[in-house]
Amino acid sequence: MWWTNLTLAVIITLMVLTFGWKAYLIVQLLVLFFGTSVGVWLFYVQHNYEGVYWERHPQWDYFKASMLGSSFYKLPALLQWFTGNIGFHHIHHLGSKIPNYNLPKAYKENPIFHIKPLTLLSSLKCLKWRVYDEANRSLAGWEVLKQYRRKPVTA
Repeated sequence: MWWTNLTLAVIITLMVLTFGWKAYLIVQLLVLFFGTSVGVWLFYVQHNYEGVYWERHPQWDYFKASMLGSSFYKLPALLQWFTGNIGFHHIHHLGSKIPNYNLPKAYKENPIFHIKPLTLLSSLKCLKWRVYDEANRSLAGWEVLKQYRRKPVTA
């Protein structure tokens, strides 16, 4: 750990001396911004998609929550590699001790893991999901709240 920290300190110092602290900081902030944005997007689409499994504690089922409560985000090979195979999120939830490099193998060898995938294009539909509508047992947009405002409250 000490050697890693020392190496980083030397590299950062050399970069600041070569490019200037402003340029170094701009690059770091841009990488942080885009990396964080991708991370938030991945987390969002892997837990908020059409048909997602949500259940209250008494009815909650571990297997269903793993397989249907987290998506299979089928990414192009390069993005799959860059994200550490996290698109196989349903398998990760079921067996978090499976190393990321073995997730595709686990998927190929076990037909039970072959669930309907999300693709980059189909994942854009996830942007409209905002709340869980318990009455209809599905994710919905903000418009569902208008329905509940119109209904009289009964005690």
